[in-house]
Amino acid sequence: MLVGPYVNVAVICEKVLQERDGVLTLVRIIDRLTLATTDVNAPSELPEGKIAVTFVVTLKSGDARGRHPVSIAIEPPHGAISAPQTLDIMFEGEDRGVNLVLNLGLEAIEGLHWFVVSVNDQELTRVPLRIMYPRIQTLS
Repeated sequence: MLVGPYVNVAVICEKVLQERDGVLTLVRIIDRLTLATTDVNAPSELPEGKIAVTFVVTLKSGDARGRHPVSIAIEPPHGAISAPQTLDIMFEGEDRGVNLVLNLGLEAIEGLHWFVVSVNDQELTRVPLRIMYPRIQTLS
């Protein structure tokens, strides 16, 4: 029984190259981000701010045809899921698909973040990203 749409790829990476023919090259796929510091005056907690990440989702239509809402939400370590970013995507059926390349500003919070992909309010997949903030002490 064929249903859809399907997640073909869902990753966080440093950079995406998109060729004229639509082919993607994903550079440095990550699931952990270490923001280490050797500064003795650095705060004990990760300073507030945004971290730039690129989230790539490739969906294949399967049986899905027509326009469908695709939502990307981020669930930070404290669990309060963000308002989803929703895109209206046209699915053409079968092996036809769409590549979503999203440049996102992630809240700088140490811990496990989840990128949640949903279509028609049904969760298709979750992608983890752990942010770590070790303070490295150097020997003098």
